[in-house]
Amino acid sequence: MADQNESIPAQEQAAAQDPATQQNAQLLALLHRLFGEAAFTDVEESYGLLTVTTTREQIHGIIAGLQKDQELQLNFLTTMCGVHWPEQEGREMSIVYHLHSLTRNIRLRLKIFFPIADPVAPTLTDLYSCANWMEREAFDFYGIIFPGHPNLMRILNVEDMDYHPMRKEYALEDGTREDKTDLFFGR
Repeated sequence: MADQNESIPAQEQAAAQDPATQQNAQLLALLHRLFGEAAFTDVEESYGLLTVTTTREQIHGIIAGLQKDQELQLNFLTTMCGVHWPEQEGREMSIVYHLHSLTRNIRLRLKIFFPIADPVAPTLTDLYSCANWMEREAFDFYGIIFPGHPNLMRILNVEDMDYHPMRKEYALEDGTREDKTDLFFGR
């Protein structure tokens, strides 16, 4: 049986030959050239998708630059969603953006984090018209406010709802329920 240390160079060589890994390395180099290395605080490549983290102060400028860049042509906002991380003090709220170049088949995931006490992020409705409903959904479910949004109101929940249901602030189930005991399920 071969030593496991001998397989590491083979794994690195296989990764170097992987087209997705090569494309992500080129994309990261281009991002650093366009916006500087300091613009991105965390870089990872999960499941072959390059993921970079930046700040909410820089996100609009970065996405606008990526959309206008002729080499990348990231002209499609696939999704934009809110996330609540209650265990991350000072970074409880997050927005994840997925950008896609339909002509070059390039995908990029961008993330921003911010405190729950200040749930504000810049609107992208001036760049992508589809951001309108995505931002309304993030407002509706997470309470994230997008200044400059043309119609920031609830999209799926009732208007008089005074909470945001996707925040992890409430128990998953009512602890006083008696119809979910094992007695009723034959255990």
